[in-house]
Amino acid sequence: MQVARGIHPAILSKAAGPGLRALARRSAVPVEFDLRLPAGRLPEQAEVAVYYVTSECLTNAVKHARASFVACRRGSRTTSLEVTIADDGVGGADLGHAPGSSDSSTASRRSAASCASPATGEGTTLTVRLPLPLTDG
Repeated sequence: MQVARGIHPAILSKAAGPGLRALARRSAVPVEFDLRLPAGRLPEQAEVAVYYVTSECLTNAVKHARASFVACRRGSRTTSLEVTIADDGVGGADLGHAPGSSDSSTASRRSAASCASPATGEGTTLTVRLPLPLTDG
C-alpha cells in the first residue's frame, strides 16, 4: 500500500494528470478519463484529494460493485473543481456508512460529495466538488 499519513505517491509530484493515468493503468477494470484539467498545477490539496477519491472509487468498483467499467469526468465549473466518477456495478453504496467513519468525517464528506447508488444494478455515481483555490481549515 502506498498510503502513509502525510506522504503521497511520488507520481503526484508531477501533477494530478499523470497520477490519475497511473491509477487507470493499474485498474482491474477499464477506466475512461475525460477530465480536461486546467493547464498548470492545481492546488496540492485538490490534486491529492482527486487522486485519493479516484483511487478509492476504482477500488470499490472492483471489490464491492463488481463493475466492468468506470468513467471519470470533470465538470465545467470555474470556482471549483468538480469530478464525477461513475461505474456500472451493482450499486447500493452509502457515503454515510463508510467503515471507520466518524460523524464529523461523514458530515465533511457529505458537504463536498454527492453519491447516487441505487441498489438496483444501475451502478454508483460519486461527484466531488472542491473549491478553488482551496484554503486550509
